[in-house]
Amino acid sequence: MAVALPGVTLPSVVEELLSEMAAAVQENAQIPDEHLLSLKFIFGSSAVQALDLVDRQSITLISSPSGRRVYQVLGSSRRTYTCLASCHYCSCPAFAFSVLRKNDSLLCKHLLAVYLSQVTRTCRQLQVSDKQLTDILFTKKKQEA
Repeated sequence: MAVALPGVTLPSVVEELLSEMAAAVQENAQIPDEHLLSLKFIFGSSAVQALDLVDRQSITLISSPSGRRVYQVLGSSRRTYTCLASCHYCSCPAFAFSVLRKNDSLLCKHLLAVYLSQVTRTCRQLQVSDKQLTDILFTKKKQEA
């Protein structure tokens, strides 16, 4: 079973690993050790930090009637970051610096946690109106400015 990551372009090895992890979770309700080791090999310490965020249920999928979807991740610093899985984006400083500027990471721990929460199906879900979602995004943007 492939994990649905619409609109996201990740290296094929990452896509394959996430798909295998999703199949293992569906079949055995857990991620095999060899997949966890592969995750650590590809993402380094971010993998452990992302798994910790998933274990702490720090990821919330916020969706609206129009079909818009945004993830919010409560980071280890207790700040909330907005992730858009559809375009491979996180509002955290690490994403801007390590992923976009230096290009030495594929993902930040928050975005990886979003994908892992999809794999494990442990993402909290919140339905809001379109206006509420706009307000959430607008308020977040004003706080960052």
